[in-house]
Amino acid sequence: MNDNISGWNTWLTAFDDWTDVSISEVHGLMTGLMTACNAPDEATWAKVFEELSFAPLPEAALTLLTEEAEDTVFQLKDKDDAYAYMPLIPDDEHGLYERVMALKQWSNGFMTGFGITDCNLSSEENEMLSDLAKIGGIRLEEEEDFEGGEESYLYIYEFARMVPVSFATRKRKPVKDIALIAGLSINAKTTKELQAEGKLPKPMPPVLDVMNQNNPS
Repeated sequence: MNDNISGWNTWLTAFDDWTDVSISEVHGLMTGLMTACNAPDEATWAKVFEELSFAPLPEAALTLLTEEAEDTVFQLKDKDDAYAYMPLIPDDEHGLYERVMALKQWSNGFMTGFGITDCNLSSEENEMLSDLAKIGGIRLEEEEDFEGGEESYLYIYEFARMVPVSFATRKRKPVKDIALIAGLSINAKTTKELQAEGKLPKPMPPVLDVMNQNNPS
């Protein structure tokens, strides 16, 4: 699928002035969150990114993210449509290094997005996240050949692609109910503001601890 059909170029344009993380990582984060939650409105998305200490999203990016989240939830809820889900990765006209790095970023984004949903993991899901963490932990220099080449890339891409399909069977909840933002009033201080005051940040969900054990920095 080329960059126009996949939406790659649309995302690049919308996020042109926002560089905190890659568009692949944002897409992964959105997907991870949408495997367990209903699609939120723009204000709630803005609060999620604020609590994750990201810079505010441009209006075009926030609108695109909100629309894409709705489409993703709709797709993943349908057993047949779910199998057509695809991570936001550049097409094969881009070099293998760029595609591998984008998949790595998408995987890390998915783990963050799912991690903040506070969902319990089955043993099978935990194993899948452990394997996804290995993709997120890939280290590759630009001039270095990816071991196994295109065949290996297609294998790990297909595995990553099927993770949200497997995770999307649980009952969804509102994003406003996740621990990251639950209970915050309109004037509540953000994690960044609390950190600036020298107060301890909120503990991260246990699933992130599991992922960090499998993907040390």
